[in-house]
Amino acid sequence: MGEKNTNDRSNRNKDECKGKKNKNEKKTGRPEESTVCTAQEQSSKKKNRKEVAIFGNYRNYYGYRVGQDLDEDPRLRVMKREWFEGKDCLDIGCNSGLMTIAIAKKFGCRSILGVDIDGARIEDAYWTLRKVIRTSKHKVTSMISRSADGASISGLVNNASESLTEEKRKSSGDSPFPLEKDLLEIVSFQKGNFVQNWRPPENTSYHAILCLSVTKWVHLNWGDEGLITLFWRVWMLLQPGGMFIVEPQPWSSYYNNRFVSETAAANYKNIQIPPEDFQDVLLDKIGFRRVENITSSLSGTKSGFDRPILAFWK
Repeated sequence: MGEKNTNDRSNRNKDECKGKKNKNEKKTGRPEESTVCTAQEQSSKKKNRKEVAIFGNYRNYYGYRVGQDLDEDPRLRVMKREWFEGKDCLDIGCNSGLMTIAIAKKFGCRSILGVDIDGARIEDAYWTLRKVIRTSKHKVTSMISRSADGASISGLVNNASESLTEEKRKSSGDSPFPLEKDLLEIVSFQKGNFVQNWRPPENTSYHAILCLSVTKWVHLNWGDEGLITLFWRVWMLLQPGGMFIVEPQPWSSYYNNRFVSETAAANYKNIQIPPEDFQDVLLDKIGFRRVENITSSLSGTKSGFDRPILAFWK
């Protein structure tokens, strides 16, 4: 019955569009209302279409992960400055770069490189970086213009720079007013498939490597072999004493995305290493010496994203 009523309404809408078309054509010879109806129908279809991202490369990922009601990604709260400050870092599957840039700003990395399989997300990341730089420059300018002591412009800029340097030395807190050259020298992005063919600059190693909500997509696209390749390559790129921060998606999440592609559907059936076994694999087979679950104090996470974040030390 519900289906019949829906079809009746659809047919009435089509008839109304046709009626408007004929009426307007008689008056003006132009199908104005028909064009409007067609546009409305196309708009409705677009709304009903769900974005398919076979590698997890959703365009607005951070929009529904973090949302407008949060000042920052809650995952930043469980990370420590000492892991990143003055160190070389790598972010695997960086998407639009928000987390990559936030870590650089908050913790004062010496360098951080974001890698993503999707070139469009890398373009988004550079756009985000430029936006953050513009915002930071505006803040510095506002701070200078609000000064009431009449100090020279050059003196205020120097004070802002010294304040930034002092903030970077602190053990916690954000670094306000980052200078343009700081972020441009610290943050960079590259398109690449980390599992299959991405290669870092020659003789490069990292103090910290992040892999946040990426393992499921590696697993679904390249199976157990791809997952082990991911872990092994991370191990090889880490300096002695370096750390690997990984946020595995739960098995239920695999089920929800198993039909994003034929490859994913086939790999899903053959997976032998579930996410709950990742810790044992990384410790016993890859060779990490210790692990810590750093999400015990995590709060403010949106529903559906309350996942464990594990830190492994080489």
